Amino acid sequence: MTGFVGAAAPLTRQGFRAVLDDLGIGTAELLALLTVESGRVGFLSDRRPVVLFERHHFHKFTKGRFTDANPDISNPRTGGYKGGRNEYSRIEKAAGLERNAALKSASWGVGQIMGFNHKMVGFEDVESMVAAMQESEDQQLLAVSRFLKANRLDRALRKHDWVAVARAYNGRAYAKHKYDVRLAAAYQMFTAGLTQDVEVRRAQLLLTYLGYAPRGVDGLHGKFSRSAVVKFRQDNGMTVTERVDKALIAALMAKVQA
Repeated sequence: MTGFVGAAAPLTRQGFRAVLDDLGIGTAELLALLTVESGRVGFLSDRRPVVLFERHHFHKFTKGRFTDANPDISNPRTGGYKGGRNEYSRIEKAAGLERNAALKSASWGVGQIMGFNHKMVGFEDVESMVAAMQESEDQQLLAVSRFLKANRLDRALRKHDWVAVARAYNGRAYAKHKYDVRLAAAYQMFTAGLTQDVEVRRAQLLLTYLGYAPRGVDGLHGKFSRSAVVKFRQDNGMTVTERVDKALIAALMAKVQA
């Protein structure tokens, strides 16, 4: 693993609520969007931001100078995805050729904001945006809020106009990948009663960093999540309980920061 690791702080209740208030939307609308874009998690288990490298953008930004020798990372056609942490091998290879273009050609974090949108979401350059993406999910979600407002998608979300959201967020190929259908289905799932506890979610992500495998970062305190909490408490001399509380979060944060 090389580079792209920052504080990787999990989403906070305050950060989540601030974005909902800023956009004027409900929890279900925002969670639906994040579910389709990133599975609602902004960091990998190794604390690097979730990314996806788009080789056709790298081809465009570099005017095809690297395409003949490197069609895997520079290509007029989309594709070549490796998924998960393996996307970083693609970004790092491209960065070795032209770093600025490589960072602009990837989507970053919980909302999968493209690097070339850095000014739209409040950053002077792509390096500043990537640094913020590495620091916290609160920063990642703030960038999502800015992107949505810049494209007037907050209105579309309030109206549940999933076609408009999908078209603006995912481009002309949205129908091929059924983004609008997936958004609508995710929204229905959350309005039907599925929700998340942000503090449980924070604990789950921190436990994931530490190798305790809660089997997902979804804010649902299921049996694997509860088992991971118990094991961490046992290993660190804490009162053995399944409870997620301030003491647990503080102990997890201290371990991760160490």
